[in-house]
Amino acid sequence: MMTLRLIVPPDRTGRVIARLADDERLTDLVVLPGAAVRPRGDLVQCEVTREAVSDVLGWLRDQDLYEDGSVVLSEVVSAPSANARATEAAAPGAPDDAIVWDSVLDSAYGEVRGSWSLYAFLTLATAIAAVAVVTDSSILVVGAMVVGPEFGLVAALAVGLAGRRLGLVRGAALLLLKGFGLAIAATVVLVLLARLVGWVDLSDVTGPRPLTGFIWRPDKWSAVVAVLAGCAGVLSQTAGRSSAPVGVFISVTTVPAAGDIALSLALGAPGHLLGAAAQLGINLLGITVAGVATLLVQRALWKTRRRSRAA
Repeated sequence: MMTLRLIVPPDRTGRVIARLADDERLTDLVVLPGAAVRPRGDLVQCEVTREAVSDVLGWLRDQDLYEDGSVVLSEVVSAPSANARATEAAAPGAPDDAIVWDSVLDSAYGEVRGSWSLYAFLTLATAIAAVAVVTDSSILVVGAMVVGPEFGLVAALAVGLAGRRLGLVRGAALLLLKGFGLAIAATVVLVLLARLVGWVDLSDVTGPRPLTGFIWRPDKWSAVVAVLAGCAGVLSQTAGRSSAPVGVFISVTTVPAAGDIALSLALGAPGHLLGAAAQLGINLLGITVAGVATLLVQRALWKTRRRSRAA
C-alpha cells in the first residue's frame, strides 16, 4: 500500500472526499480542514493500494490538484490491521504488478538533478575497476560494480525516451556523458601517477587477463547481458523493487569498461581502448533500448488492463 497526502483547495475538498470515500481500494481516510499553511488548504490523507494509485492520481490531476494543491506519495512499510488487508483484497491483481507512473517519472527527474556524490561514486567505481584490470581481480570488478551509481541515470534515460520527455532524455544523457567523462579523466590522472612511480606499465593492460579480459572484448553476449540488465533495471523501478543487486547487475557492463578505457588511455593501448569503448557503448545502448521496450510493453499491458476493468 501507499500513503497519499493531499493539500486540497477548500472549494474542492467535498468533491475529493466523496471520490476517495467511494473507492473501496482506499482506507484510513483523514480530513483536517484548514490545516495546511503552504499551500493553504485542507489536509486529506489516506492509504491506497498500489493497484488503485494510478487511477486516483489521474482523477486528481483532472481536478487540477497538481497545480492548485499538493500531492505526495510514500510507501507503507507495514499495515497489519484487518482493515488494511480487506482493502488490499478489494483491489484485483498483485501489488507488485501495479505501476505507479507518476512515481516512476518523479524518480527519474530526481536522478537527473545530479550531485557531487554521483560524480564521486562514479569516479571511485571507475578507479576500482582500473585496479581490477591491473590485478586481474574479479572480486574488485564486483566491488567497482557495487560502488557504481549509474543505474538510476540509465533508467531515467529509458523513462524519458518511452515517455517522449525530451528534457528528461537530455538531462540523463548529459549527466551520463559528464559523469563517465569526469570519472575516466580522473582515473587517467591516477594511472599516470601510478605509472610515474613504477606501479603500472603497458603490460598490465596488454598481458593475459583470464578473469577480466571480457571487459575489452565485446561479443554477442555483451548485447545479451545489456538487454537482460535493461529489462531487470526497469522492472525493478516500476515494480517498486529497486535494490542494490539490480544496480550491480547493470554496472557489470559499464563501470568495468570505463576503468579499462582510463587505463588504456594512460598507458597507450589503442586496441584495448577501442574494445573497452565499444563494450561501454554497446551496453549503454542495449540497456537503454531494452529499458524503453520494457516500459512500452508495461504501459500497453497496463492500459489494456484498465480498459478491461472499466468495461
